[in-house]
Amino acid sequence: MTPPPSLPDWVFPPPEGFVAEDLDHIPDLPAHTELIDGSLVFVSPQRYFHQAVIRRLCNKLEDLAPADHEVVQEMSVKLAPQQRPEPDLVVVGPDAVIGDDVSCFKGEDVVLAVEVVSPDSEVRDRKRKPVLYAEAGIPHFWLIEKINGKPVVHVYELDLVTKSYVVTGVHHDRLKVSVPFDIDIDLTTLNKSRTR
Repeated sequence: MTPPPSLPDWVFPPPEGFVAEDLDHIPDLPAHTELIDGSLVFVSPQRYFHQAVIRRLCNKLEDLAPADHEVVQEMSVKLAPQQRPEPDLVVVGPDAVIGDDVSCFKGEDVVLAVEVVSPDSEVRDRKRKPVLYAEAGIPHFWLIEKINGKPVVHVYELDLVTKSYVVTGVHHDRLKVSVPFDIDIDLTTLNKSRTR
């Protein structure tokens, strides 16, 4: 009988929890591993709706963003020593370091963080991550969910007094806002699912 395979060291967290820099040095971590409250969080395979909405939204935002901003999919953001979530999409401003060796952005460089709600991450996307993004001072946050087969965008803006988000709109068919820059997107074009 063969012995069971040994488990990787990262299965056993240090007593004080992991820190953001650990994600760059732990070998063989699954793709898109996040760090939330010092614990590693693993992501399930994404469904078509999630992938399609993020890809198409990224393309549209790239066309609309100012030249000194960058739109990036699935890059982690260091918010605090034990907080390094991976938003589905971020827009970073002109001070962000961009380069081939960059593995994460700093929270202060993020202008907009976007999460598309997935069944496995629903609580994190709706409750924990918005709190972390607000505490880090990210000025804009969008939460996208599927309602009646269509993407609906909940738009939030940071209240600088309370350091929490306030809702500024819920957009069903068209997303038209003037911050963080002028955006006008036909939301019906983000998801083209079909059944046979």
